[in-house]
Amino acid sequence: MCGRFVVAGERRDLLGLFEIEFEGDELPGDSWNVRPTDQVKVVIETAKGGPTVRRLESARWSLVPAFAPSLKTKAPTFNARSESAAEKPFFAKAVRSARAIIPASGYYEWKTEGGVKTPHYVHAESGMIAFAGLYSWWRDRALADDDPVRWHLTTTILTRDAVGALADIHPRTPVTLPPQLWKAWLDPDTLGDAHLVEAAVAASLPEAEQLVITPVAPIGNVDHAGLIEPL
Repeated sequence: MCGRFVVAGERRDLLGLFEIEFEGDELPGDSWNVRPTDQVKVVIETAKGGPTVRRLESARWSLVPAFAPSLKTKAPTFNARSESAAEKPFFAKAVRSARAIIPASGYYEWKTEGGVKTPHYVHAESGMIAFAGLYSWWRDRALADDDPVRWHLTTTILTRDAVGALADIHPRTPVTLPPQLWKAWLDPDTLGDAHLVEAAVAASLPEAEQLVITPVAPIGNVDHAGLIEPL
């Protein structure tokens, strides 16, 4: 799973890396302790009646489908299992045509030994990690049609079985996309299904082998750069 992650760095680098054409309003700033339901940066592609545009937007990290009665879901939705996302009602529509990339500097995972949980910071030696994600727009039907805050962009991170060194820490890990798959993954005209998700998972395996795993001190609910310092 992925329950906490880090996004820190120059915004202009992020815009260039993902070839962003439109930058949304009120994007969240750097964070070394992003938690579920926090606002996060997401890369999506939309057409809106015209040419497809690659956008960097702010989204609530916990996907809520349009049919849900409220933003509060009974079960956690900040992660979606890659093995079943294409079939699950909460995620199937997003798999078909609303796929996202969630940029990250790295993420935390906890290893349990003898009842003691030690957080580990998982990151690339350089550059950003691109989590494979899904997104959905949820409308607050209690608000008027002309209320600018009636729409909420929400997102989730796909996960898969961990392998190699990552499996020694936790049985699940995020799906990380290599650059050559970004275009197909984001393209809303590419019909998404279980096969596309499987291709993303397969492509993520070599990416995962390059990740660096570093034990760190307990992170708690604080947020500062020192959280990712090695023990």
